Amino acid sequence: MTAVQLLVNGLALGAAYALVALGFVLVLNATSAVNFAQGDLVMAGGLLAVALAPLLPSAVPVPGLLLLPLVLVLMAGLGLLLALVAYLPLRRRPPVSVFISTIAIGIILQNGAAVLFGPEPRVGPPLLGDGVVRVGGVAVPEQSLAIMVVAALLIGAQHLVFSRTQLGRRLRATAQDPEMARACGVPVTRMILLTFAIGAACAGAAGLLLANRYFMTPTAGGDLILKAYIAVTVGGWGSVPGAVLGALLIALFEVGVSWLLSQPVAQGALYGVLLVILVLRPQGLFGEAVRRRA
Repeated sequence: MTAVQLLVNGLALGAAYALVALGFVLVLNATSAVNFAQGDLVMAGGLLAVALAPLLPSAVPVPGLLLLPLVLVLMAGLGLLLALVAYLPLRRRPPVSVFISTIAIGIILQNGAAVLFGPEPRVGPPLLGDGVVRVGGVAVPEQSLAIMVVAALLIGAQHLVFSRTQLGRRLRATAQDPEMARACGVPVTRMILLTFAIGAACAGAAGLLLANRYFMTPTAGGDLILKAYIAVTVGGWGSVPGAVLGALLIALFEVGVSWLLSQPVAQGALYGVLLVILVLRPQGLFGEAVRRRA
């Protein structure tokens, strides 16, 4: 594998990780609680794409792209349901209550997926096809390029909404100071529900992007939530750009070390680097001073 192919594969994986981390940190900022079901929402999005793919005509050249809007909408609905069941009834309780409730939702999703799809890995539909693009004599998979483009568009759209619209200002106000936002007339509960919906939609999109190249199993969410947590820790708690950059760095690190040595060594090295960062810079590479989180 050439350096260009290695870089493209790392960026594609990092783009999908970035969507997972983005949804994770949005909910974290809005509620000060950790949504440990985020990884299982990624799994649910990937298996949802697997289930919906047979409904498309076999001649459709871009099945993944056609399914993406439907996956986003359905996963946003699942995010609303998660907020209504696992967060809103418990938000006045000790933070550990939400911590446990999201783990419970994740376990329910895992077992539901195992019953519906079985334990074996499932392959999702490609976004553009299984061909390759020649770049300077190097064969780059179309799927990897499509993952990067789609993830960049989704992250860019989220940034525009949050930075340029009245809705985005309300969402940011809710994340920064819910009590002050409520005093200013912002419907905080609705904004929190919307944040959960956006976070789940990001997770579902990541599942669709990952399901073709990296497959999907009912237990895949555990590894993905760890990657999101690491990305947020590396990037800095509460920092959206930090979460995205942290996810890209993790993927490039994983792909590079796996190529040079092996996957187990890459995994061990990743957690070793995380420990070093926690000791030397606990606020993360791009974060502010550490704040207490649930």
